[in-house]
This record gives sequence, structure tokens and C-alpha cells, in this order.
Amino acid sequence: MSEIYDKVYKICAAAHGAAVAMATVPDGNRVAALCAFADALEARSAEIIAANRVDMENAAANGVPGPMLDRLMLDEARISGIAAAVRDVAALPDPTGKCETFTRPNGLVIRRLRVPVGVVAMIYEARPNVTADAIALCIRSGNCAVLRGGKEALETNRAVVAVFRDATGDALPRGCVGLIDDPTREGTAALFTMRELVDVLIPRGSKGLIRAVVENSKIPVIETGAGNCHLYVAPTADLDLAVKVAVNAKLQRPSVCNAIETLLVHRDVAAEFLPRFVEAVKAYGKPLEIRGDDEVRAILPDAAPASDADWDTEYDDYILACRVVGSTGEAVMHVNAHGTRHSEAIITRDSAEADFFCACVDAACVYVNASTRFTDGGEFGFGAEIGISTQKLHARGPMGLDALTTIKYLIDGDGQVRE
Repeated sequence: MSEIYDKVYKICAAAHGAAVAMATVPDGNRVAALCAFADALEARSAEIIAANRVDMENAAANGVPGPMLDRLMLDEARISGIAAAVRDVAALPDPTGKCETFTRPNGLVIRRLRVPVGVVAMIYEARPNVTADAIALCIRSGNCAVLRGGKEALETNRAVVAVFRDATGDALPRGCVGLIDDPTREGTAALFTMRELVDVLIPRGSKGLIRAVVENSKIPVIETGAGNCHLYVAPTADLDLAVKVAVNAKLQRPSVCNAIETLLVHRDVAAEFLPRFVEAVKAYGKPLEIRGDDEVRAILPDAAPASDADWDTEYDDYILACRVVGSTGEAVMHVNAHGTRHSEAIITRDSAEADFFCACVDAACVYVNASTRFTDGGEFGFGAEIGISTQKLHARGPMGLDALTTIKYLIDGDGQVRE
């Protein structure tokens, strides 16, 4: 085996060894450890920012686009926000130990108990806040974590994990949080093979990253977060509200997975809505490239022509695909054909139309008259999220503490045997 494989194996084996002890750490100890971590993040923010500056310089030199640089960048305010998210997770109720009890006619007493999953591995891209979020959620739910962040955030991730280890010391089992800081594909490939040591692998990032993990991992995978999200402006929409929501859903932070990538507009309101939307974009002060179909370009001559590929693209940038549709049914068909089952929205004043859209759209989160930007663990009251699941088994949508637990059955008897 290679040196990189051996290193990854040791990290996963340490987490696996720590998992049994971690499951018995008292709730109060886990809370105290996370509070100490949050305090240390703020106290050592200068150290983390210095590491992040190295990552930012390297990323810029390697041609990482502006919106992605924004996702990577940390400053005092963002670190305070990360620390606040850690404290929010610490303040949530313990998701483990929840118990339901029932008795069978033969006298067996069966308890259905919520317990930690064990070892949770994550592969993610240039989002250093994910490192702290994942640590907080795993520790709070009694799990161990193995983290493999993107090479763009390598120094920042090292700094954040070092702060965690120093802040918690011997309060938690040694090895409960491991960082795979090898930036090569060999390190990732090695992680894929650790089925005996890792219980679940969660990819968080681009569509390509998620596909690579799903297709290559021997560890069970929870598929998350590619975000080709849509907003549909229905014929009954309040257009003032529609403009406000559309601008926010696209421009407030275009590099994140819950920003919209396609705007669908009903033909009855397109001629009025689209110019108003463009004016609101100009007032917002961000340069947005619109790629439209023929009907959109007839209304907005400056729009670029949309190709078939545009309907399936997660831009993570100041680019928006736009299409005119003739019915809500046509909008639903477009969303289900091109969406990634993440977050979709309709703007309408017709409750029956809203109900139809919500029932027929296949997505983890469906919004009525609100921005898709709320698909987030913090905004849902989960403190943070370890990912946004777009599959239908075990967990769906923003994955908070409960999604990092599983079930164990405890059965008490007094000599029952099965005939």
C-alpha cells in the first residue's frame, strides 16, 4: 500500500476506534466541548484568517472565479458567524437517547433507541465553514468525523481542525475528528475504500464531485446538494413580490447551492415581468448575464441565446437561464426534467396553483412566494447542516442532528424462546 493510503487508513481507523467511546460521552461534555471550540474560533481568528489568506492567494493564482473565492474567504465577521453556528448546534437538544418502548404479547419489552451513526466522512469543496459545521454536528450527535476538504481551503481547514483539537484537549476521545489533508486524488480514492471503518460518506459540492463519490465509493453514500434550482413566476403572481424574490434568490449569494439557476416565467406576464426584473437587477448593482429562449430574447434583446446545456447547468455565478412557459404544468415538467431535486419555488396568488406545483415538483424543498435561499440548516432551525440531501432514503433536505442518528433496538425478556 502507498504512503497516502496508509495515512488515510490511520485517520479512519482512529475515528473508528474513537466511535465507541464517543457514543458514551455525556451530553454535557459534548456541549462544553463545542462551546470551547466556538470560543477558540473567535479567540484565534487572526490565525485562521492568516491561513485563509494563503488559500485565497493560491486560489486566485489558479484562476478560481470570483463567486467561488467569495465562498472561500473568511474574515472576522464570518468567523464570528461560524462560531455562532457552533454555539447554536451546542444549544440544540441531544438527538441521541430518544426512546420509544412497547411490549409484545409474549412479554418482550422492546425499546427503539436513537443512537449515533458512528463515523461520518465528508468530502467537500472550498467551503471552510463546512469544516466547523461538520465538526459541530458530528460531535453534538455523538459521532466521529473524517473530513476531506477541497485543496483550495487546505490551510484554512488545517487551522480550524487545529483550533478544535487544542480547544477540546482530552475532553473527547482522541481521533474523533480526522482531517485528510492530502490534496491528491489518491487520498480521495483511498477514502472510498474504507467501508469497514467509515459508516457513511457525505459529498458536498458540485454535481461532478457528487457523481464521482456516488459512482466510486464503497462506503454507503448520502447524495447531497447539487443545486440547479428554479423559480417559476405564475400568471397570477404579484409581480412586485416576484421581482423581489427573484433578485434575492439569484443575486444575494449566487455561488451557493440554493441560489436559483433558471427563471421560468408564464407567457401571460413575461412582457411585464422581465423588463422589471432587469431593472431591479441593475439597481442591485451586480452584473447578471441572462441566457434566454427565443421568447425571452424577443422581450430582452440584450439576453444571450440559451443552449440546451444551460437548462442543466449549475452556474454558481452571475448567470441566469430564463425561459417562457405556457402553463404551470409546463413549468413543472421543465423543473422535473432539469432540476436536481434540491429547492424549487413558485410565485403565485392562486392557492390551487401553488398546491399543484408543490404536489408535482420532485424536490426536497418547494417554496411558495419565498426565496430558495432559505434551504439551509441554520435557517430551518437546525443550527447548521452537514449537507442538503437530494435523495429520498434516510434523510432529505437540510440534514441536521437527527439525520446523523440511526436506530438501535434493545429487547428485554425473561426467558422467552420462539416456538
